[in-house]
Amino acid sequence: LSLSQRGGLALSVEMSAGQRETKEDHKQQDDVRKANIRAAKAIADAVRTSLGPRGMDKMIQSGQGEVIITNDGATILKQMAVAHPTAKMMVELSKSQDIEAGDGTTSVVVIAGGLLNCCQSLLSRGIHPNQISESFQLACTKATEIMREMSIPVDFADRDALIKCTTTSLSSKVVSQSSGLLAP
Repeated sequence: LSLSQRGGLALSVEMSAGQRETKEDHKQQDDVRKANIRAAKAIADAVRTSLGPRGMDKMIQSGQGEVIITNDGATILKQMAVAHPTAKMMVELSKSQDIEAGDGTTSVVVIAGGLLNCCQSLLSRGIHPNQISESFQLACTKATEIMREMSIPVDFADRDALIKCTTTSLSSKVVSQSSGLLAP
């Protein structure tokens, strides 16, 4: 323990670079972490209600007065004026999902928001961020293993199986009524 300039006691921990880290530094780190989680969750909450076949439409007005009505998460996120760096990462996450898979842009943001909500709960219990991160890595490894075990190989020579796969993937889109026509 050391005496601070204000006459109070402050707990300090030796850092590898020779710096001292006080309770106030920990509180500041926690505050930043909480602000980042809040910003990311706000983005997830903005698109959560548009998810799924019964997703609600959002009315968005641009700076020029143009009005867009959509329930597409990617469109909603593109139209948002996001300033917070963590919130921008959520928007970029959606864009990356669109580039990689062409679908799931809303789901990936909602899942990330849910995981961050769990992180917030774990952090409030005093669990160290490194332990949370390592646990997520273990969970990812296990989930990948389970997905590989339950996957069914697709024979590209089996036309009926390919049509079923295509019809299923089109069922969540606007073109779902025409999936029988588009799939073959």
